[in-house]
Amino acid sequence: MLLSSFDEWSPLKEVVVGSAANYTSHERELSFELFFHEHLKSEWYYPRLSPARDGGGRRPGRSPIKQRYVDELNEDLEGIAKTLESLSVKVLRPIDVHESTAEVSTPAWSAAVVPPLNVRDIALVLGDEIIETSPMIRSRYFETQFLTGIFADYFRRGARWTVMPRPLMTDASFDPSYADNAAGGPMEPVAGREPSPYDVGFEIMFDGAQCLRLGRDVVANISTANHAMAVDWLERHLEGRFRIHRVHRLSDSHIDSMVLALRPGTLLVRSEEVAEYLPEPLRRWDRIVAPAPGEDAFPRYEDDDLVLTTPFIDLNVLSVDPETVLVNEACPDLARTLERHGFTAVPVRHRHRRLFGGGFHCFTLDTVREGGPEDYLYG
Repeated sequence: MLLSSFDEWSPLKEVVVGSAANYTSHERELSFELFFHEHLKSEWYYPRLSPARDGGGRRPGRSPIKQRYVDELNEDLEGIAKTLESLSVKVLRPIDVHESTAEVSTPAWSAAVVPPLNVRDIALVLGDEIIETSPMIRSRYFETQFLTGIFADYFRRGARWTVMPRPLMTDASFDPSYADNAAGGPMEPVAGREPSPYDVGFEIMFDGAQCLRLGRDVVANISTANHAMAVDWLERHLEGRFRIHRVHRLSDSHIDSMVLALRPGTLLVRSEEVAEYLPEPLRRWDRIVAPAPGEDAFPRYEDDDLVLTTPFIDLNVLSVDPETVLVNEACPDLARTLERHGFTAVPVRHRHRRLFGGGFHCFTLDTVREGGPEDYLYG
């Protein structure tokens, strides 16, 4: 099929499901700490661009991931893919990270490689165009390359294929204001940055998951100067094709753990307060408030396991069509809430979403949906 995806809810025909193959560690450096600051506040590592290795060759800032979690995550990813296929959706998969690929490097820094798992972050599909977004975490700098085969196939069939400007990502590239000022953020502000010969000041950095796609309208969350520059770029690039609506600090970055559009006129939200941040036309849509997650909804983890998300991660559902939604089987209250509003909730297992930073929406990138550039806000 031709690439075509304008919204979050119309019948899904083709989708990319991420891969966690050879996911071995998290690189505890500046970009990682800034991105996950609200969930890593028990300790604040101020990293250097290229931390010295210890005597055993291991980076002091590299946090290993237990293999059993990766094995179980891969089992759950296969379950997500099979469920989508059973619903007549064509599933595409990225290239797996080879076990020999342990690190990515640029002239300014090096970091552990991250596999293409949370594929929603690294690309934004708007109509017939793929936009590779500018990474916010150094480990993810080359992550879109694992989707090159998929993107090239759509390109050969007529899709536009664009890459946002790539940042140098030195310490000086990052705007730390949200992390410094947010309630519950790091225990101390970022200070003492390392200068680099590649410093150019704040740069464009932005994830696709910061956008809510509503036909010809796109809602974009902005929390830093990096995000604002990216949205400036999007507005100029998409002028005449899409309308961009800015919301400010709805969350630290991603919008899809706060609000998702399930169908025209209906939003799934974390709380009623979310509406205060939204564009005025969206405030008139019906809102389904996700129930608070129960304590038994998540596995018990050890002290050295990094928890990377809020407990509301399971709000991160995936719509297969305007009536059908993939929901974590560990969240029966959420499933019942959706069913009371006329949805069919399809339960799917996803155990370690808090360790790997994503739910069903994060782990997928829809490339073909039936909907078009309708005007859902002003039409």
